[in-house]
Amino acid sequence: MTRALVLFAHPCGESFSAALHSEVVSVLQGRGWDVDDCDLNAEGFNPVLSEAERRGYHDEPTNTGPVARYVERVRAADALVMVFPVWNFGYPAILKGFLDRVFLPGVSFKLGEDGKVRPNLRHITKLAAVTTYGGTRMRAMLCGDPPRKCVTRAVWHVCRPQKMRYLALYDMNKATTATRDAFLRKVNAEMEAF
Repeated sequence: MTRALVLFAHPCGESFSAALHSEVVSVLQGRGWDVDDCDLNAEGFNPVLSEAERRGYHDEPTNTGPVARYVERVRAADALVMVFPVWNFGYPAILKGFLDRVFLPGVSFKLGEDGKVRPNLRHITKLAAVTTYGGTRMRAMLCGDPPRKCVTRAVWHVCRPQKMRYLALYDMNKATTATRDAFLRKVNAEMEAF
């Protein structure tokens, strides 16, 4: 059975992001996947990397102590699906903090003697992001679209998945019910084929 870790990062249950999250979880469960549904806000995840954690960042394996439960969940996953809105051209702080605190040396990567980062989440064979942007695709591109690059380059690099999807609804500031419904259908179809 395929196990998916779904990382959800939005504090409001009535948000469109919450609807996307529900769709992802529902489709994957409907396909018989074992879904570890990690709602970072509901779980009260602390995104702040403390001074002690930063000082011990490279001390494997003790660096995982403060976030051991989350490290276990990442290590148990065959697939990773991130569901989040783009705020200020980046991840919500809680998701950024998850990556800062959990994607540690010895967890998501190995740092070689030569200083090169080597992927360490090769067991994650599928990676997806489902996200929304307030602005247009052009506006995001003019700013470099950091969230897209972070997922499709940085997170991709530490996993090297066989399958990768980046599903984004741009221009949420002008989205209609029809636009949102069409994106929900797209997410449904992508998760059915994931």
